[in-house]
Formats: sequence, structure tokens, C-alpha cells
Amino acid sequence: MKSLSKILFAMVLLAMAQIGVAQDRATRDQAVAMVAKGIAALKANGPSVYADMTAPSKTFVDRDLYLVVYDMTGKPLAHGQNPSQVGKNLMGLKDPDGKEFVKERVELAKSKGKFWQDYKFTDPLTKTVQPKQMYCEKYNEVVVCGGVYK
Repeated sequence: MKSLSKILFAMVLLAMAQIGVAQDRATRDQAVAMVAKGIAALKANGPSVYADMTAPSKTFVDRDLYLVVYDMTGKPLAHGQNPSQVGKNLMGLKDPDGKEFVKERVELAKSKGKFWQDYKFTDPLTKTVQPKQMYCEKYNEVVVCGGVYK
């Protein structure tokens, strides 16, 4: 009986830990809202808002959710987690499975305008490569993206 109560207690702790992790994660709806917030800021302030979208600013960051803005050549104009990528041509960047996700993202922006994209990327909370879904919208000649980790 004592071991059963220990097992149940451990299961309750595990469930509580998983709930805590889930609360540390952004949702798909929050990603869509963050992209809308970024586009609204671009409409109101123009390219000067890129500085507020780039780390270490927290204006456009919510837990593991942050914005990245690309021009149509695959160059980030803003990056909420990695400011060293701003200004670099990332068109050939590949995820661990070999997917050229920036190239695909730019192509989807040109053809669809609004879309979800699956790929793998380093999670800012765990620092491990995780499956990610990125929501993107084309605005003028840039694509504004915010993603969630699965």
C-alpha cells in the first residue's frame, strides 16, 4: 500500500510538472496574435520597429514566442532571439533534417501570403532542437513570423 501511494504521488508530481511546462509555452493563437502585433507596429512606425523586435528587447517576446522578420531575399531584418542573424543572408540555412526552411518560407510568403510552416529549430527554453511550427504573414516586401514549439 505504501509503494502504491508513492507511485500515485510521483504521477501527480509528473502531471503537475507537465502542466507547468505547457504554461511556459506559447500557443498557435498567440503566435498569430504576435505576428498581427508586429505587422500593426510596422504599419504604424515603419522599419524603425525592427530594433524593438530584435533581442534583447522583450517588446515582441513572450516565453518561447518571438518574432523574426525577413526580406524577400532571406535576410532577417529583426530577430527576437538571435540578433547576430540580422542582416545575414540565410536563404540556404537548413534544419537538422536538411530542410531549407528560410528558402521555403520566402517562397510560401510570395505564393500564399499567410501560412504555417513545420521545421526543426533550437528551443530557447530547453536549448535543444525541437519540432516547430512557424506562422508567417507577408506585409509589403517582408515576411513577419512567430512560431511555437510542439
